[in-house]
Amino acid sequence: IVGRLSEQTIALEKALNVSGLINIQYAGKDDESYVLEANPRASRTVPFVAKAVGAPIASIAAKIMGGKALTEFDLRHAEASRIAVKEAVFPFARFANVDPILGPEMRSTGEVMGWDDDFGTAFLKAQIGAGETLPTSGTAFISLREADKEGIVEAASSLIEMGFEIVATSGTASFLAEKGIETRLVKKVLEGKPNIEDAILNGEIDLVLNTTEGAQSRKDSKSIRRTAMVQKIPYFTTLSACRAAVKAIRAIREKPLAVRALQKA
Repeated sequence: IVGRLSEQTIALEKALNVSGLINIQYAGKDDESYVLEANPRASRTVPFVAKAVGAPIASIAAKIMGGKALTEFDLRHAEASRIAVKEAVFPFARFANVDPILGPEMRSTGEVMGWDDDFGTAFLKAQIGAGETLPTSGTAFISLREADKEGIVEAASSLIEMGFEIVATSGTASFLAEKGIETRLVKKVLEGKPNIEDAILNGEIDLVLNTTEGAQSRKDSKSIRRTAMVQKIPYFTTLSACRAAVKAIRAIREKPLAVRALQKA
């Protein structure tokens, strides 16, 4: 995939007659890649990439724009030697009644970088940089849309293996039980009290994994996400983020965090 994107990037650069930097956003589905945008300019991604690959790409790009040839610079070493994770920082807590769920709008107010030898630890560092503290024990609430349930089985099993208790709403609880994963049933907010929102307010939940589908489902679960955010409980609203969070929790349980200067890449 990376090789194909590299070929497509070179083709776009030549077609657009770009010298210097180009910012391209790709989306991938199955075996197809799609170009969302291609801008011949710098972006805030540039310093992230420069640190990730250990090459002064902004400086090189500026010299190329000034007339230097690309062949004058050795970029063969510009490959990521470690895993770098970029995490967006969102201002949801500053606004009352805002649903802290991801959407197509650019709402982030900043970005942080997590950098390590494995993905779990790199993701963990990115979460810490964004102000999120992941639990190493306790109770995880899981409520997923139908399409995501199969994809959470391994992560849920990992949580149980690490000693977490899992609570889930009826649909997710039934599915996990069929997979042999022990769960405790909790009511949805609309099903009466005591419900999941009450559990969060009472400090009984340490991690929220919640994905939704459809406007009504998103509306029904808004209070869960909002309450988790106000109570400073880490929550994740996409399947990929849920799975990454569990990998990060396992990483911090298995070894202490170490730091390394970006200049030593």
